[in-house]
Amino acid sequence: MMYNTNMKYITSNPEIMSGKLVISGTRVPIARILFLLKEGYTIDGIQEEYPHVALEKIKGAVNELIEMLDKSEYASKIL
Repeated sequence: MMYNTNMKYITSNPEIMSGKLVISGTRVPIARILFLLKEGYTIDGIQEEYPHVALEKIKGAVNELIEMLDKSEYASKIL
């Protein structure tokens, strides 16, 4: 899958976490952030779980993911 390389808060590198989407500059998988949100964590609660990741980066990553999903071909077919 090809991801937007202009993202500021999300990155994918085959040498980091086997290419999974992570918060830039960390090894925190975006899938883990989504899981925690699904489990009812707030953004502040997620930041408490990952105190080494700035709140701005977590919020930015969530916003970029929303934008990525909004622009995906799959999302446009559902909407």
